[in-house]
Amino acid sequence: MDEKCDIAILGGGPGGYVAALRGAQLKKKIVLIEKDQIGGTCMNRGCIPTKYLLHQTQMLRELKDNTNIDGPLETLKLNWTRVQEGKRNRVERLVKGIEFLLKKNGVQIIRGKARLKSEREVIVQSEEETKIFADKIILATGSESASLPFLQPNGNEIITSRDALELNELPKRLLIVGAGAIGLEMGTIFQRMGCDVTILEVMPTVLPGIDRDMAVRLERLLKAQGLNINTQINIEKCDLTKGGVKLEGANLKTLSRFEFETDKVLLATGRTPNSDELREIDARLAFDPQGFLKVDLNLETGIPGIYAIGDLIGGKLLAHKASHEGIIAVENACGKTRAMNYSALPSAVFTEPEFASVGITETEAKDRGLSVRSGLFTLQANSRALTMSKMDGMVKILSDSEERILGAQILSPHASEIVMEVTLAIHNGLKLRDLSSAVHIHPTLSEAVMEAALKANGEAIHMLNT
Repeated sequence: MDEKCDIAILGGGPGGYVAALRGAQLKKKIVLIEKDQIGGTCMNRGCIPTKYLLHQTQMLRELKDNTNIDGPLETLKLNWTRVQEGKRNRVERLVKGIEFLLKKNGVQIIRGKARLKSEREVIVQSEEETKIFADKIILATGSESASLPFLQPNGNEIITSRDALELNELPKRLLIVGAGAIGLEMGTIFQRMGCDVTILEVMPTVLPGIDRDMAVRLERLLKAQGLNINTQINIEKCDLTKGGVKLEGANLKTLSRFEFETDKVLLATGRTPNSDELREIDARLAFDPQGFLKVDLNLETGIPGIYAIGDLIGGKLLAHKASHEGIIAVENACGKTRAMNYSALPSAVFTEPEFASVGITETEAKDRGLSVRSGLFTLQANSRALTMSKMDGMVKILSDSEERILGAQILSPHASEIVMEVTLAIHNGLKLRDLSSAVHIHPTLSEAVMEAALKANGEAIHMLNT
């Protein structure tokens, strides 16, 4: 069977389906190809299910931690079976909603495994082979969980985050390899459910690459919540034991040997792009050493008319990044010329407290030779945080010598929401006084953003300007 269209999109994740919807708005005939489920990893096996589990387990923890409640709090527990059912219901609802929107916008969905045959032809293999001839093509094939040579997931003792989300029974002991966003969020979920959770990280701090002050504070808070976090740990060997796993290696700081035994190992060592099948198609498709497909600022590959977005092209592997790239790519495929700008790309980790950031860190600014000023405001001086009994956080804002905002790091409840104020400021080239002079509702956590901007100029109201 042959199909013709204006734009063929390979992959129905948050980049692909958003590109399809925007392309349909621009009156183009769009074919969206997906071998699994619309919504991709984020909606089905990542962002959405983890946030549901984080919310459910946070409610349980807050009840148990509330000293003003009388009664046998130790008997409270979550019904894991019902929680899993609730998670699946939310995911299904969202997937059906996106499928409805695609259908109503006239997007043709073809199920099957897609293969790029040439610069204008795509082959889809399902029950029958379909040839799609497209004027333009957008590659949005995503990524999958990475592993180590001696630590390969088997779905039983050694699992991925996808496996972890579908566990019917909770392990007594869970060891997580990697203290990035996935590792910390998964660790938080299972620790709240009563699992003995250990996290191993080869780098000096959790969330490698973030502001060091924030990393140190967050690590301390997570340890206080019961997570056993070990940094600068190099794993060298893995053995399956009777009913469990044993890991061995070295502590890079003390040079001592270590040995951990656990029921299950969860791999959270990053993700690798789904790019293998693209490598032999055309020499004009170029890849970096990690396998990420190279594109220009317009998200076009080395082949004119073929664009790529999302995890496939690397950078920060974020669903909202993929979605925005999807819009840019499809508009360029329709004749516009828009360059992707990553200077105001926010990210968040949904621990307690949440950590969110946008722009560059102080270390990155100094590495670029920039003259910077920073303002740090702690939640100890924030009224709303005090009423919530959640004062263990802070906001840091960074600007250049002319007060133009360069970045922000926020460790706070609801940091993922608060960071958008600074994201908008960076996106529009605003300055510290644009933030500090705007009236903020009292009492709110967002006042900490205003105070941090004031602090950068030595004008904070609710803390000393030393």
